Amino acid sequence: MTDQAAGTPIVVSVRGEANLEADPELCEFAVTVTARDKDRRTALEQLTQRNKDLLDQLKGEYGEALEKLETGRFSVYPEWRNKRSDKVGPYQGSVRVRIVVKDFTVLGEMVTRIADAEGRSIDGPFWSLRRDSEVYRRARTEAVGEAVRRAREYADALGSQLTALLELADTGLSTGGAPAPQGRAMYAMATSARGVADEGLPALDLEPTRQNVYAAVEARFSATQPGEL
Repeated sequence: MTDQAAGTPIVVSVRGEANLEADPELCEFAVTVTARDKDRRTALEQLTQRNKDLLDQLKGEYGEALEKLETGRFSVYPEWRNKRSDKVGPYQGSVRVRIVVKDFTVLGEMVTRIADAEGRSIDGPFWSLRRDSEVYRRARTEAVGEAVRRAREYADALGSQLTALLELADTGLSTGGAPAPQGRAMYAMATSARGVADEGLPALDLEPTRQNVYAAVEARFSATQPGEL
């Protein structure tokens, strides 16, 4: 009984964690194009032209720097003069365009030039890593390594040795450097943007928000019976 009990493996359960910091790989912001006119058709035509001008500018001048360019919400609606009247005022129209930039060297100039047009407003920036970023893999790998190190430390403290991995579970992977809330003003970034934009417009300096990537795993190991306690 004693010999059998002494040879029974014990189980060591640990949690491994990793928290990495990395430069963002993508920068996202949204441009809302608006138009307003007392005539519905005129407002719609104006909005269509302004939207076309924005897309042509982005594709023509910065196409290679873009990761994504997507049209989002579109609306055209009348302004009611007051709640007691059936009369309507001017018509409002808007289109929201989502822009994801992968080349930060043109970002400052791009933002300045986009903003320098009538009927446009910019919301951003929102910094992020790619979904398949190498940083996530490194975080998971480091979390596993931390779990193994902890298990060995516990075993060493008991005078035991690890013999086998019984279970490994991924318990968490997240990015702490989440996008800023919508409506937050653009803030600073020192990059190698192209100095001064065309038409004498200064390029806006933007400071990327470093991304915190957290990963955690839970592991169970079998180990030999400890020595003298």
